[in-house]
Amino acid sequence: MSVTTATYNQAWGTPQVTGNFLGLLVVSLAGVLLSRAAHARRQSELDQIRRVAIAAQEVVLRPFPERLGSVWGASMCLTAEAETQVGGDLYDAMQTQYGVRLIVGDVRGKGLTAVRAVAAVLGAFRETVHYEPQLAGVMHRCEAALEREAAIPGAFPREALIEGFTTALMAQVPDEHVVHLVNRGHPPPLVLHQGRAQALIPTSPQPPLGLEDLFTGPPVEPESYPFLPGDRLLLYTDGVIEARNRDNHFFPLPETMEQIPTGTSPQEFLNELHQALIRHTEDRLTDDVAMILIDRLR
Repeated sequence: MSVTTATYNQAWGTPQVTGNFLGLLVVSLAGVLLSRAAHARRQSELDQIRRVAIAAQEVVLRPFPERLGSVWGASMCLTAEAETQVGGDLYDAMQTQYGVRLIVGDVRGKGLTAVRAVAAVLGAFRETVHYEPQLAGVMHRCEAALEREAAIPGAFPREALIEGFTTALMAQVPDEHVVHLVNRGHPPPLVLHQGRAQALIPTSPQPPLGLEDLFTGPPVEPESYPFLPGDRLLLYTDGVIEARNRDNHFFPLPETMEQIPTGTSPQEFLNELHQALIRHTEDRLTDDVAMILIDRLR
């Protein structure tokens, strides 16, 4: 045995080295325990924030009435697991003297700014749908409400209104067998007619709310499409069609709609879409999802 090795072995057994080793071991164990405790506290905080976010969302988004005039409907709102802040998806439906009027929208962004924008749009929609005869006029009122909200000191600056723009789609179902649509930069709705899903793409694309100053096209006008008894109309946010699987493929919404058995209720239909989304994404939604489905009864 060499002198160096012998000296090392003797040093290793000394009380000083043993004490240092034990001290290092205690510090390491304490660090692990503290890290686990901090992680548990952080997870608890995230869970609490998530519960508050869901509660706030439920206050802003009212339950969808099962029956409205000539339509039978249901709604669904799913919060992405990857997010803890309040999202910007919005929807509502009301029976008016002009027919059933619906709105689906998506505020780009999260948190308090999104909540204020959602509340402004839905507040204007719920107030004006009953007395504004033109659907485009209702949309204009919602846009004006966003502008007023941006002008309130301490609310959110106009830059945030533009950067976190709001897409919106309004539909009106009168007594006639048609549906009138005003689309401001939102994904087109899908109508399911005799087992085939068709996107109702606007012929004159319009900008999202808050960006009208950047658009030089003609004024927004409603567009009409056939909506016959037995047809189904799906309004949704982009969290549905932008959901990806492990291979980075988008969710095939039209094909999935066509595969759902006929005879299901609107709520059952949305439940089937939900399950298909879970299978496609392996239960890993990265964006919030809102959907409204209505059936034409007569």
